[in-house]
Amino acid sequence: MEKTDKDVVLRQFPHLEQALLDELLQQSNLKKVEAGDEVMRTGQYIKYTILLLSGLLKVYREDDEGNEFLIYYLEPGNACAMSMMCSARNEQSQIKAKAVTDAEVILVPSHLSELWLGKYKTWHSFVIASYRQRFEELLQTLDSIAFKALDERLLFYLRRHVKVSGNEVRLSHQQIADELNSSREVISRLLKKLEQTGALTLHRNYLEIHDLEREFGS
Repeated sequence: MEKTDKDVVLRQFPHLEQALLDELLQQSNLKKVEAGDEVMRTGQYIKYTILLLSGLLKVYREDDEGNEFLIYYLEPGNACAMSMMCSARNEQSQIKAKAVTDAEVILVPSHLSELWLGKYKTWHSFVIASYRQRFEELLQTLDSIAFKALDERLLFYLRRHVKVSGNEVRLSHQQIADELNSSREVISRLLKKLEQTGALTLHRNYLEIHDLEREFGS
């Protein structure tokens, strides 16, 4: 890995012990991707664990008709649990990962990831914490789909976006509808109701979030 990236790596992964960080810097690969680029694709054999150094990645599944189902977002300092699982089992990926913004990822070869589990306590803890975090996020998503009405699912979806990307949600009504498996017309109507409560402001190319706790009709 380029020496110039050392300070950034130390800042994003400060909990990893020094010897492990040294190996990470020496033996992993740094890859720069542009917004919209695929980092993982369905059917691909994954030979590495993905660590996010900068930017934002979206991990999702896609059906035969191209509809997307968001699984989770990756922020700097996160690892992709799905890439860990696929590389460890030498299995084909069942998900996709795409750069939401320009990003830098660290690709850790699968044999190193496995070796470090027994060699470094901090890596073992990091891997377990990554699985736990993604599992909890997946449960929240499933709860939203199984038990909540569409207006509640929309609020859950927007809060998730605000958490990872701030108060400006740069998604079209159609993109939101696709990810919530709804129609653009329905989503537009719900967003307009939220605007009327003061929860957000609709702009031409983005949503400006103010207070999602106001909810519908509050």
